[in-house]
Amino acid sequence: MQKRFIPVAAPVFSGNEKKYVLDCLETTWISSSGKYVQAFETEFAAYCGVEHATACCNGTVALHLALVALGIGDGDEVIVPTLTFVATANTVKYCGAQPVFVDSEPGTWNIDPARIEEKITSRTRAIIPVHLYGHPADMDAIISIARRHGLFVVEDAAEAHGAEYKGRKVGSIGDIGVFSFYGNKVITTGEGGMVVTNDGGLAALARQLKAQGAEPERRYWYSMIGYNYRMTNLAAAVGLAQLEQIDWHLERRREVTGWYREDLADSGLAWQPEQPWARPIPWMFNVLLTQDAENRDEIMQRMAKLGIETRPVFYPNHLLPPYKHDAASFPVSERIARAGISLPTWAGLTRDDVRFVSESLISSLRQLPASP
Repeated sequence: MQKRFIPVAAPVFSGNEKKYVLDCLETTWISSSGKYVQAFETEFAAYCGVEHATACCNGTVALHLALVALGIGDGDEVIVPTLTFVATANTVKYCGAQPVFVDSEPGTWNIDPARIEEKITSRTRAIIPVHLYGHPADMDAIISIARRHGLFVVEDAAEAHGAEYKGRKVGSIGDIGVFSFYGNKVITTGEGGMVVTNDGGLAALARQLKAQGAEPERRYWYSMIGYNYRMTNLAAAVGLAQLEQIDWHLERRREVTGWYREDLADSGLAWQPEQPWARPIPWMFNVLLTQDAENRDEIMQRMAKLGIETRPVFYPNHLLPPYKHDAASFPVSERIARAGISLPTWAGLTRDDVRFVSESLISSLRQLPASP
């Protein structure tokens, strides 16, 4: 008998994905030209409430495109949260710039606005707030700081499709925003990304940069050094079909996280707080061990033996070898990372799945040796 397995994330294809992909194959429009790329860009821009969107091959290159379009380069500094997926910092380095890390605030797990200004120098050019695990960052405070110091704001909304800050969709609030459509995201193209902005000049530059720097009206004429960062028509076909059902995906995820909160209410665990000014989206439901955090990995191993995949919360970037600095200490981010576990969170989970995960987690906690 095959052991039950519940992955931490999985895509759900229940709409027009197959129909649109077959149309690509039958018409032979499979590369970066084709009607689905334009349709996906147009519809995603409308969904986010922005004027422009340009699709690219993944979320990391979307962030790189945004930074290059803003002119971030050698010797510049960009302020980023330390508690984020490593791509946020890596893309800054791709530009020859230096990421400058800031700790999280406990109330959202996002970059702490109260800690930003102390990191600003004459070389600082931009701030990248990350809407971590789908909860919006405190954008008013961040933008206020940025405007006082003449800095760009680049929203890393890779994990936050549809999340809202004071009634506005994330990605539409800063100077430019980016999204990822990796297979574990709310909607997916397999791999894929999107750059969104209300600035027509930035949008045009990002679009040119992603296509090797080609002049749009003069074939094979390249006026700048660009990149091959385009999205295929096949991927965009999947993305468009997913976008058509994004409200369903979000509602299902909200139902799943609601079940977790119900099942774990008396477990002694904590989870990512939600602020009244935010409408977060449940990309990953993360729990924090309030006790026995040193046993986090053992708990995850116990759950793996039961057929439940979990993930640690992201390691803070300042602890990773490329960015490690002995003097750096970011206590809030370190505590969250040390004690955090991402539980299975995706639209295809059933009530029985979530109950099994919750009961297995509680059982694993009870099996820990008693503290001396």
